[in-house]
Amino acid sequence: MPKQNQGTSHRLIDCIDQTFVIAYKESTEQLTGVLEQFGCDCTVLRQVHQPGYETYSPSYLCLLNHRSAWELALRSQKPTLIVEADFVPVSNFTQLPPPFDPADPDLGIAWLYTCASQIYNVTDDATGDVPDDVTNSASHSPRHSSNHSPSHSPSCGWAQGYSTAMVAYVVTAKSARLLIDLAAQVGKDPGPRNYSPWDSGIEYYLRDFKLHNYVPFRNYGEHGGLPNPEHGKNKLSKAHRADVLYGRLAFAPMYAAAEGGIRRWDWLKVRAYARTKGLGRLLLMKYLRGEVIRKSRQPGRLIRFAIARHFTL
Repeated sequence: MPKQNQGTSHRLIDCIDQTFVIAYKESTEQLTGVLEQFGCDCTVLRQVHQPGYETYSPSYLCLLNHRSAWELALRSQKPTLIVEADFVPVSNFTQLPPPFDPADPDLGIAWLYTCASQIYNVTDDATGDVPDDVTNSASHSPRHSSNHSPSHSPSCGWAQGYSTAMVAYVVTAKSARLLIDLAAQVGKDPGPRNYSPWDSGIEYYLRDFKLHNYVPFRNYGEHGGLPNPEHGKNKLSKAHRADVLYGRLAFAPMYAAAEGGIRRWDWLKVRAYARTKGLGRLLLMKYLRGEVIRKSRQPGRLIRFAIARHFTL
């Protein structure tokens, strides 16, 4: 497990205040029960249908639900944890180290679950600034691609980088205010009736405001939801799963759940594919891109972090 710097909070639970579970019609009892057992102060934000919503795209309705959590995050002086209803945490979820520097006054977003992630920098200092040469080279990635995790590595600090998907993440009042502004922009263009991969642009958007965005050493849980048909219609991957987990899951994800247990073959098949895909992204230098390595002041640290997340206990 990654080491903590002295003087910082050692557990995720010590670094967050409120926890919001984003839901529509999904059952949340199992998830909230586990999170409360872990020590989280949980509130379920269940979207209430409003006139006109039937004409909105599912992606925009999802954005509205997250915006309701961002509005409540404005009230907190500590970071806020937000998870979607189909998130399945690992069994030691809140006892894990935070995936961000708790002393960073410019924390933007810290993903606990990542999709198509990249790392730009690994830092163990309090401010965690990413060198301009690294972020400029990283910006060559498509800013709106939906096919795109800092936490401590075993020998380094926190990783800053890119992710899409809003399955589980932490924000502050400062970043929540900016995300509310982003939601207003999406409401104007492309508008509520059109599909928008709004989550794929969040890292760039917050970084433009000089905030630091963190990705975890490993995923703090799994995306347990079923395939998203809207993604398929827009030529995107219908489902995404955690490539590397921090530990055993607290309960069976929806895609492999059976009454009183788990469909083991479905579980093994999905996990094998996710691990293989994660390793493939590492070998194809999509997780840590060659240009980032060449322009980094700490290439060895980046490489160790990228390899260790797959091959260490």
